[in-house]
Amino acid sequence: MPVIKIDEPYFEHICNIQQPQTILFTNPTTVNSTMKRFNQYAYNHQKSLDVDVIVINNTFELIMQGRKHEYNQKISKFLHKIIKEDKIISVAQLSMVDASKKVEYMTSKPIINPLDTLISSIVYQLKIEKK
Repeated sequence: MPVIKIDEPYFEHICNIQQPQTILFTNPTTVNSTMKRFNQYAYNHQKSLDVDVIVINNTFELIMQGRKHEYNQKISKFLHKIIKEDKIISVAQLSMVDASKKVEYMTSKPIINPLDTLISSIVYQLKIEKK
């Protein structure tokens, strides 16, 4: 039974992109620890990256108060604003997946998220095990 850390497939995916990237967060308390793990992953895999980190301020409190609709609206609005930049965009938190998927669908511009990368990794592992 393989053990997959949720961040590992996400880190692997974004480490394999050789373009400038922006990683978005809403919870400022998770940025340092996540980026520390990400940088360690990149170092261990000898990857050099061009990554900007942005925290969408005054947003995480909404999800903590059960105001998911408002939370998703703020994320969507921010994504629509920065999606015009010529950078790869990803959201680092599972709570951001719904909003990112909606914007991705509306704009046809891919937005990387940790849920999709985890699912892809699990599907890949299952295919390997069947062989």
